[in-house]
Order: sequence, then structure tokens, then C-alpha cells
Amino acid sequence: MRDELTVRPMGRSGLPITPVGIGLAALGRPAYITLGREEDLGDDRSVAAMRARTWAVLDAALAAGVRYFDVARSYGRAEEFLGGWLRERAIAPGAVTVGSKWGYAYVGDWRMDADRHEVKELSADRLRHQLDQTRALLGEHLSLYQIHSATVESGVLGDEDILAELRELRAGGVSVGLSTTGPHQADTIDRAIEIGLFDTVQATWNLLERSAGPALTRAHRSGLGVIVKEGVANGRLTSHAAPAALTRAARERDVTPDALALAAVLAQPWADVVLSGAASVDQFGSNLTATRAGWDTELDERLAILTEDPQTYWTTRSSMKWQ
Repeated sequence: MRDELTVRPMGRSGLPITPVGIGLAALGRPAYITLGREEDLGDDRSVAAMRARTWAVLDAALAAGVRYFDVARSYGRAEEFLGGWLRERAIAPGAVTVGSKWGYAYVGDWRMDADRHEVKELSADRLRHQLDQTRALLGEHLSLYQIHSATVESGVLGDEDILAELRELRAGGVSVGLSTTGPHQADTIDRAIEIGLFDTVQATWNLLERSAGPALTRAHRSGLGVIVKEGVANGRLTSHAAPAALTRAARERDVTPDALALAAVLAQPWADVVLSGAASVDQFGSNLTATRAGWDTELDERLAILTEDPQTYWTTRSSMKWQ
């Protein structure tokens, strides 16, 4: 597996990354909008159990050659878990690339039945406050700091106070980026390219939601590193809920649906890092077989029937329950 995860620089940032990275959205908090969590996690979602599960996945990823790890302030205790693991394993700053995000705050209080699990605020005050929190947990390991779920409509990309803070952070040696969300991801990506400040963009692209592809091509050509999230559509492209066409195609190639779905992302020439959001070591192993699952034009055309209208996709995602 290590040969398949060759370390390479990510865009103009030059940060060392591998084609597959690990995202801890599903591991840093007890509830998330991923299908099949009851089966994946079981009943014990205590802090100790989730920390142990996180460390096991991180150990497996490191052993496989993964060198990009992605967290966020809103991922519950994900930064805490990752920071503790980095220290316990004596991993030197720069040996792996660590990205985090600011903008959402976790407010779920480690409860499954919380009324709200996260609250979004894209302000300069929140950036400064959350950057201090992130640095306290990740220290010199922080390589990349991203706006969490930026949109043109939010005004964050026109907020001069925020942009000034990000320029100062970048001048201090931390790369800056943004993640995108919603049916108009392309508009946000194009605006980020115009601004010229950002080193990376993290966007949703999968077999159900391909609309950001042309904009990600433009981002990649402009020098931005491209990180792809939600490659299995929050579980909709896994064995928990995979469409019949994907299941048949995966069976023919003797791989799991999640592996074939991630292989589709890995095949995109603009994709620098594809995140595995695995909630277990076995799930990570299944995701990782994407590197040898194969993808071709015939398969791409065959599974094009899965593509949804962006508005439909994001409406469905918004209706998914925290579980």
C-alpha cells in the first residue's frame, strides 16, 4: 500500500500529502450525518471509546503511508484526539500535514440528542478565537487552516478583517484554504481563485454531486491544492445505501461500493487528496482499496446515471439525521 500512497507536494503550498488522507469528522464526536453509524460504531460512544477508535484509525492510516490528516474546530474532540496521538507517537511537526478549519463551533455537549450539534459564525473574532484553540491543541503541527464551509453569500470572502488575519497567518508559515458547501460551490471556488490568497480548496465531489468539477479544474490549474471531501456522500455510496448500479459495478470488480466511489474521485486529474472519513480500521481498509480499484471512461459513462441535480443533492444532505 505504501507504494500506492506516494508523497507529493500539494499545489503551490508545497505541503507534503498523499492521494488518500484521513478526515476525522465522523470520529471526533458521537453523532454525525453519516449513514450506518449504529453498525459502524456500536453503543459505546464515550470519549474514551471514541479516542481509542480514532487512534486505531490514525495508526492504520500512518502505517499505510497516509500523510494528510484533516480536522476542524466543530468536529467535537477531533483536534484533541489528533494532537494527543501526534504527541504520543512522537511524530515531528512537518512529518505529516495537518489541516484544520475554523468557523463552526461544536455545541453538542457529547450528546446524541442535542438540539444542535454545531453553530456557524464566519467572523474575524471567531477566526482569532478558534485559531488560539486550534494552536493550543495542535501546536506546530498545524500546517493548513481553512475557512469552514465558505460561500459567496456568507460574505466571508469579502470581509477585509478576515482576509487580513489570513494573510498574516500565511506570512507566518501556515497555509490557508477554504472548504465549500452547497449547490453553488463553483461560484465560491472561482471567487477564491480571484482573490489569490488561498493555497487550497476543499470541496464535495462524488458520483452523486459532480457540479464542482470544472471549477476544481480551474483551481488546480491556478495552483491551488484540491482536497475532496464526502467522496462516499455521507454513506450514501457505501454498502449501507449504495445504488444498485454502483453495487453491481463494484461486485464485477471485486471491490466494495465505497472503494469504487472513491476510485472515481482519485481518477480526477485535479484531485490532490481524497479524504477517507472512515469510522473504523476495517472501513479505512475498505476505503484504501480505492487506490487499486481502477476507473475508466466506460465505467464513468455507465455510472453517470447516478448524478443528481445539485439542489436535490444538497437538500437531501441537509435532511440527513445526526446519528
